[in-house]
Amino acid sequence: MATLHTVNKSPFERSSFISALNHTVPGDKVLMIEDGVISARKGNTFADLVSSALSDCSVYVLAPDLAARGIAEGDLVEGVQTIDYGGFVDLVAECDRTQSWL
Repeated sequence: MATLHTVNKSPFERSSFISALNHTVPGDKVLMIEDGVISARKGNTFADLVSSALSDCSVYVLAPDLAARGIAEGDLVEGVQTIDYGGFVDLVAECDRTQSWL
């Protein structure tokens, strides 16, 4: 019974990213959208948290939101997957529930 956790706020603005990670269980999926994609960038304060989450969960970022913020796929923490809007829909369909962290 996997949960899709979506995070749309920058971790520098709100604590929703950390809250989402604190509520994941093995097999869950975390999708960062809008300003939430900043969490997945290599070398920032939250990169180690993203790396740790990858041991139990799948972590994704929405590619159009990366592009809108000038972040290249090569700038992401290793193991984070990029998806398009169709992939977002697929994740929602694959998971039993979706939790949005605002």
